[in-house]
Amino acid sequence: MSEAPLICVRGEAVLEAEPEVARLSVHVQSQESDRRTALDRLTERNRRCLDLVASYGDAVEKVETGGLSIMPVLKYKRREGDVRGYRGTVWIKIAITDFGVLGELVARLGDLERTYVNGPDWELRRDSEVYGRAARQAAHEAVARARSYAEALGARLTGLVELSDEGLGRGQDAPVALAAAYGGGMADAGEPEPIDLEPETQVVRATVLARFTATPPDLEPR
Repeated sequence: MSEAPLICVRGEAVLEAEPEVARLSVHVQSQESDRRTALDRLTERNRRCLDLVASYGDAVEKVETGGLSIMPVLKYKRREGDVRGYRGTVWIKIAITDFGVLGELVARLGDLERTYVNGPDWELRRDSEVYGRAARQAAHEAVARARSYAEALGARLTGLVELSDEGLGRGQDAPVALAAAYGGGMADAGEPEPIDLEPETQVVRATVLARFTATPPDLEPR
């Protein structure tokens, strides 16, 4: 008895969705001739930055310190003993869910002394329902495509042999970077104007491979 015919297809889905999280990368720096002074300045600026972020309450989902460094700055790269100062850097990672305050927060962070802001990086949550919706749509397309092939051959689908997920992913777009120049720390300058930031549409792609059994085709000429 011959094996049942197989129909192998690929199902694909491409969905667009609004982002759910915006991530900022903030670098706070100090540079002084004395190591301890550089560390003290860095501690002060780091605290000022964290206090500003904390003032936004639930609009900020998460704040993390990505790293800290204190390093000597040499007068001449090849002479290890010739130190002209010390540079300190703290890397702060911020996740924001309320996009209504994002432009204001970015502007205020960028206005802090010796602070650089990069971002926002727009994202969906890992457990976003958009990924599940894309996977289901890809599976539905695979079934529809296989059924269309079967009908073209005068056959019908009888069963599923295999369904494999080739993965879910989002479109790779060029990152947006906002670099704030060193602030002058001018207390009388007032608050900076919020920066207009438009959320970047997220593109989610899903692909599945499927194999179906089918009844023998009707290949008689019509």
